[in-house]
Amino acid sequence: MSGAPRDPAEGDSAGRSIWTRPQRGARGPAPTHSRDEIVAAAVALADADGLGAVSMRAVAGALGMAAGSLYRHLSSRDDLLDLMVDSCVGELRPYPADDGTWLDQFLLLARRQLALHRRHPWLPDAIARPTVPGPNTLAYFDACVRLLQPVEAGVAAKFEAIAMVTGVVSLFARSAAATGTLTFDHVDLAAYPHLAAAFAAPPSAPPTQDLFERTLRSLLTGLLTPDRT
Repeated sequence: MSGAPRDPAEGDSAGRSIWTRPQRGARGPAPTHSRDEIVAAAVALADADGLGAVSMRAVAGALGMAAGSLYRHLSSRDDLLDLMVDSCVGELRPYPADDGTWLDQFLLLARRQLALHRRHPWLPDAIARPTVPGPNTLAYFDACVRLLQPVEAGVAAKFEAIAMVTGVVSLFARSAAATGTLTFDHVDLAAYPHLAAAFAAPPSAPPTQDLFERTLRSLLTGLLTPDRT
């Protein structure tokens, strides 16, 4: 980050990702807080007040530190966000075993991912940034590829499917957090014949699977199952 104080001993660390740099600068007093404690404080701020509440100054204040002290651990707010994302992705462990079908196991992982996003509603925005994946994120992708090994599809198709699942998870997590709900109660539908007919039809039997599972089953089979026609 332009203008941020840096430890001269770090040399060209600004051009390296947070994952290839030491956890603290080589000079100066020993830190009073570990990198894990800094990340935990930042995650708590984001969980409480959203990603916009996370700044170097706010995190330092939560830990009783001077803002400049954080730069002995991190080069920028982006470093902090990278660490936060990777720490939260670590909550997905342990990953599903190879029991059952690949689709059932992948759906299990997706449900864990949905729970993760609901615990940390800021994750979709943080993940959308260009970044270098950390160890927990790499372990997540490794688990996804392992679960998809039985699928006769190319690597590109598998990574497209993984990305689409994350998109669906984000959508459902955001929908659950929405405060407004669309309702047609007390609305005159006389001028809207298709809507009126739809609501006048007898109710159908409820589906046996919830919408999240139905969406992902259709998505994954559509993307990864070969077209036999």
